[in-house]
Amino acid sequence: MSYQALYRKYRPSTFSEVVGQEHITDTLKNELASGKIVHAYLFTGTRGTGKTSCAKILAKAVNCLSPKNGDPCLECEACKLINDGENTDIVEIDAASNNSVDSIRELREQVNFTPASSKYRVYIIDEVHMLTISAFNDLLKTLEEPPAHVVFILATTEVHKLPATILSRCQRFDFRRIEPEKICQRIQHIASIEGLTVTDEAATLIASAADGGMRDALSILDLCASSSKNIDENTVSSVCAMAGNKYLLELAGFIKQNDCENALLAIDRLHNSSVDMQRLLGELITHYRNLMIIKTVKSSKLPIVCSVSQLNELKAQAETYDIRDIMRVLTVLQEATAAMQTGNRRCEMEMAVIKLCNPQAFSDLSALEKRIRALENGTVDFKQPEIKTELPEKPVAEPENTDEEEIPLPEAPDELPAQVEPKQTEKAVSQSGISRVESWNEIIRLLRTSCPPIAGVLENSSAYIKGDFLLIDAPNSMFRSLINSKNASYRDAIRAAAQSVLGSVYKLGPYKPEKTVKEEDDPLAAFAENLKNFEI
Repeated sequence: MSYQALYRKYRPSTFSEVVGQEHITDTLKNELASGKIVHAYLFTGTRGTGKTSCAKILAKAVNCLSPKNGDPCLECEACKLINDGENTDIVEIDAASNNSVDSIRELREQVNFTPASSKYRVYIIDEVHMLTISAFNDLLKTLEEPPAHVVFILATTEVHKLPATILSRCQRFDFRRIEPEKICQRIQHIASIEGLTVTDEAATLIASAADGGMRDALSILDLCASSSKNIDENTVSSVCAMAGNKYLLELAGFIKQNDCENALLAIDRLHNSSVDMQRLLGELITHYRNLMIIKTVKSSKLPIVCSVSQLNELKAQAETYDIRDIMRVLTVLQEATAAMQTGNRRCEMEMAVIKLCNPQAFSDLSALEKRIRALENGTVDFKQPEIKTELPEKPVAEPENTDEEEIPLPEAPDELPAQVEPKQTEKAVSQSGISRVESWNEIIRLLRTSCPPIAGVLENSSAYIKGDFLLIDAPNSMFRSLINSKNASYRDAIRAAAQSVLGSVYKLGPYKPEKTVKEEDDPLAAFAENLKNFEI
């Protein structure tokens, strides 16, 4: 005899054996015990929660010759025929492969025939949401006035795709995700029958991976049993290619410390151990979701599926996190989940971790808030600019306190403002009373990501600070034309990168080495030339 999977071997035969759906099974038993049988049922809920099992039990119960409080007796001729799959009056249809209007028309012709050996002809249509619009319309005609000897049982995981006209003609039952405690109890019960040893931590991990589905839980148990008769947490993690709680704590710790190098090395070790990157990302989201719950829910009963020792480790790590940082991490990981659908999974995972470990490269408001909090708390966790200052040999005039967007470019030299002195403006930009920006290369590195064209133009350049001006010395002749263009995106990109590294907003201007302004030079011509060099 061929091997039978555990989820098939231990599929419930009566409503009393169904786990975690008492709100449905009790109602069905009461209806059947009182002789109330409706012509159409709708079972909806997530996968592996018992929809198909309850449909088959219901098909036996309505045809059972000796029902017991709404449950089929399993001993009469009708029950035995159904259990053996020999009852032709029980028809199972997979709507995913029989979704055409022709299939439903064939069904309509069959329903008119009386049952061959049963009280009711039962049609179980699985994944009914897969039917076409035409097929739904044809099915609706049958549901409106069905023969008295016909019972329809529709099952679906996506009830929102069903037309309202179909929903209104069915008695609807919503299957819930099965509680982790009940899944653990069922796993231990089946393990004892099969001669397996399952630790409590392993059962909890299986229940967490199953996400409320008993079928998935038994499939994982079946897989673990093939590996070892003594199933522990490591067995489940290995068989399911899961990262495990230890690695998640370690990875979250590296992210908290902004330790990008060790975080990437940890991902590399997990990848080499055949851990699926999409599963790892999902587990990391669950990990941070647990931290979020611990930080916000004060109840003693937390909605978290884990062992007591794991919960203590999560609580310890949650103490080191701010809730806003947890929300920022979850936002980045959710974005990476969407990107993984089309991109390289390992690369997307690494990009997400780099983004989390480098808040200066993360340009949204939450990252900026984190940097501000770090400054306020005196625990700066990002690279600070190193600025060397030199005292000027003699006082120089400050640049005009006006930004480039606020001053229109004069059409002719004779229209220049009278209060501006050309020689003074020239000296203000070119005198030596300024500070060199030692972290300028870091600003250019950020620009390579945010604005590659301007980053290329700024290669081999340097920058200086004078008051609220950032003066840039770029040997590339294209720099001034890009800065002075009508497109403000280049200027905005430089300001944003400078603010991310320097922590302040600066106006932009060109830097010119100190030179002597000759008295015989035309002051008006010198000032006009100087206006071309400024970002207006």
